Amino acid sequence: MRWLLFAVLLAVTWTHSGSAADAVPEGPLQVTQTPRVGPIADVDAKVLETSIQRGLDFLIGYQNSDGSWGNPTRTKGLNIYAPVPGAHHAFRTATTAMCIMALIESGSETPETKRSLTRAEQWLLTYLPRLRRATPTAIYNVWGHAYSIQALVRMHRHHDDEAMRERLVELIESQFDLLDRYESVDGGWGYYDFRLGTKKPASSSISFVNATVLIAFYDAKSIGVEPPKKNVDKAIAALIRQRKPDFSYLYGEYLKDRPMRGINRPGGSLGRSQACNIALRVWGDNKITDKVLDTWLHRLFARNGWLSIGRKRPIPHEAWFQVAGYFYYYGHYYAALCIEDLPGEQQGLFQSHMVQTIIPKQEKDGSWWDYPLYDYHQPYGTAFALMTLFRCR
Repeated sequence: MRWLLFAVLLAVTWTHSGSAADAVPEGPLQVTQTPRVGPIADVDAKVLETSIQRGLDFLIGYQNSDGSWGNPTRTKGLNIYAPVPGAHHAFRTATTAMCIMALIESGSETPETKRSLTRAEQWLLTYLPRLRRATPTAIYNVWGHAYSIQALVRMHRHHDDEAMRERLVELIESQFDLLDRYESVDGGWGYYDFRLGTKKPASSSISFVNATVLIAFYDAKSIGVEPPKKNVDKAIAALIRQRKPDFSYLYGEYLKDRPMRGINRPGGSLGRSQACNIALRVWGDNKITDKVLDTWLHRLFARNGWLSIGRKRPIPHEAWFQVAGYFYYYGHYYAALCIEDLPGEQQGLFQSHMVQTIIPKQEKDGSWWDYPLYDYHQPYGTAFALMTLFRCR
């Protein structure tokens, strides 16, 4: 209960503090000067593949008996609002979807990988249709819908059976419908609604949630499953409203009157700008040029410490620039998508820095994690890290 009250007070404070003079400045978009990183030694391919295999071994060994990943256990010291059981349905669904993505993207054909993937896919096909929001205030299910769309797209590419593919398309379309239901009245999506708790959420549009869903929608479009245009257009508009002239992004639209608050400055946006930039770029925003991606990738690696300081801290936003630990592997995964979208000759520098950043943080058991979230953080962190490293091969 005390964390519910804390979250309400935080939301009210962030929404209403500040003055009109603090509002998001209007003006031409311009990539500002930023520190740049130089060449770095490549990691030996065998070292990279060994790290990847250790991560895959962890996922396979950590899988639940029912085929999913994650549990509502390891509760000591937790500092997050997660009403039961719905929040955990969302966490487990999103985590399992990400692990499915990682197993498929790995390209591994070992019997162990195939068995793990088959069990995971069956779990997702069974339980995904049941996913809904936990309470009127907690809408973590949007993460489950978004990452499940991406998982289903990869399953569609992975399976040759037409009946299975038709089933996957139906499930993707059902996730479109649910994301339409849980869309904010402002456009885009949030994961809390402490304003009203209405049927159509009055939640603030959150920049990185919009980016996550938009990228999932784009993935679906790539296999010919068109997402609802009205949802895409409103999410893009909400994301653009949160973009600052230097291509940093507000945490959420409720902070529009506090654009220079730490979390909205470049240091606080390090884990969001990558996702927001690539989301707008794939949906045709010509303002997200190669220079924008290049500049923000240099910034990510040159100032990685600001993001890393928040890693493994148990209280959200307690680090400098109000960075939360759960942005670490999230931010690097979407940075890897940015690298992948640059011309080939520009990728090598950033791939080398990415590998040198991610591999040393692998745990002794083969996992990666950045924020203590019950028993979900190791599988989701490992899935993010693996999908990041795959793009550096």
